[in-house]
Order: sequence, then C-alpha cells, then structure tokens
Amino acid sequence: MHTTILATFFEISRTAVSMCTAGILLFLIALWTAKTDIARAGGLEKIVVLSNLCFAIPLAVFGAEHLSGARFIMLSVPSYMPWRLFWAYFVGVALLLASLSIATKIQVRWSGLLFGIMMFLFVAMVHIPRVLASPKDRFAWVIVIREMSFAGGGWALAGNAMRGQGGSKLITVGRVLIAIAAIFFGAEHFLHPAGCPGVPLEKLTPAWIPGRLLIGYLTGAILLLAGASILLARKTGMAATYLGTWIVLLVLFIYGPILIAQMSDPSTAVKVEGINYFADTLLFAGAILALASAMPPTD
Repeated sequence: MHTTILATFFEISRTAVSMCTAGILLFLIALWTAKTDIARAGGLEKIVVLSNLCFAIPLAVFGAEHLSGARFIMLSVPSYMPWRLFWAYFVGVALLLASLSIATKIQVRWSGLLFGIMMFLFVAMVHIPRVLASPKDRFAWVIVIREMSFAGGGWALAGNAMRGQGGSKLITVGRVLIAIAAIFFGAEHFLHPAGCPGVPLEKLTPAWIPGRLLIGYLTGAILLLAGASILLARKTGMAATYLGTWIVLLVLFIYGPILIAQMSDPSTAVKVEGINYFADTLLFAGAILALASAMPPTD
C-alpha cells in the first residue's frame, strides 16, 4: 500500500502541482486582502470586489507554469529573440510579481499597466505572426482577441488605481478592448455552440455536462448584449457586472468540474490543459470585473 501511495505521489506532474499551489496561495492572499470589501458590499457588488482576486490567481498559475516548464515555454519565444530560456523565466517571475501586486492592491497602477503592455507585446510578436501565417484559423484570432482583452483588464485595473486623466484614458482603452472581445466571442458561440463557453477555443464542452448547447447559446447572447452595451458606453458598469458574474459562474460550474476530471488523468498535458482553461476563463472574468470596478457607481 505504501509503495502504491509513493508511486502515485511521484507520478504527479511537477508543473501541475506548482500551478495549483501558486493559484491556491494567491487565492488566500487576495481573499484576505478583499475580506473587508466583501463584507461591506451587497448583491452582485460582492462579485465585483473580487476583480483583483480573479485577475491575480491566473497570473500566479501562468507564472508557475513558466518557471516549472520553462524549456517547453521557450519554444513559443520567437526564434529571432536571443536567450529564449531567459525570457521564459523572466516572464514567469514578472507574472508572479504582478499577481502579488494585484492581489494585495499594492502598486496596481504599475503592475496593471506593465502587464497590459506585456500582453500587447505578446500579441505583436507572437500571435499576429501566427494569424498572418494562417488567416483562416479562427482559434488564432480568438487568442489575439483574448490576449488584448487581458491587456484591457490590466489597463482598467491600472486606470482605476491612478484616477485622473491618464487613468481615465486607460480605462477607456480597456473598455473598448473588452467590448470587442465580448462581441467577437459572442458571435463565435452562436457559430460553434458546442465549444467550451466563455473563451471559445478548441475544447468542446463535455457531453456529460447537461444542456451544453443551451449554455453555449445563452453565453453567446449575454456576451453580445453586454459587449454592445460596453462598447457604446451605455450602462457599462451594469453590463460588465452581469457579464463578469456569468463568466465566474461558468468557471465554477463548467470549468471546475472539467478541471477535476482532467486532474485525475495520468497525462501531464491533460492536467495542464485543464488548469489552463480554468485560469484563462477566470482571467477573462477578472478583466471584465476590473472594468466594472473602474466604472462610477451611477454608470
């Protein structure tokens, strides 16, 4: 029996363990920081005050992935870049530091701003060349739009921390990028309702989840309506609150069970995929909630 337990322990993926550990630690830190705001908030505002938590956890997860799987991550670094392994580690450390800053709400004006710039650079240097190489690949376009929405969320966080004219401009840029993502993803859900809801990538919603097509169409409708409202700056705070809350529910009740199922698989790749889908969608929710948090109470 002891031999079996030890064998099981050593078969656990180091990458998956590090990603989960980082996510759990940041969850506890962010929850402790937000406890007063949660107690004071009422209704859906309790979800909005979790924007930093939803944003910080995925950054910690991805940072741990970069550090524990750097030799694999470095393959995504453009070939013309020198010291490709260094950049994999550098981004991992940067993500972990940004996650701590956002979770604790310390110097968010800088961590949010720099994270957004980093996402923009990823799009320009990595993802746009892939789109140009395969312009008919819809998933390549989804990744470009997704990364820009993440940048928008970071800039909304930074703008909210700055205030003033510079902060207002950052929030506006974030609003437009998040709205474009919501509308694009909403259209994708109507074209491909069987895909996992939220960020429409390759993975299909498992057949064991009831009403998966209904969830796909409903998510598409919410994304389109909220995205149009956000883009037109009509009831932006309300639209972002409802949309962010819906995406959080998807993370908990769709991606949570998927993650549990994939973590029981012996394959490291399957485990990491489950964690990444969970974290990606949570980060999208965090970006939307960051925008909701940055809006005036009357908006």
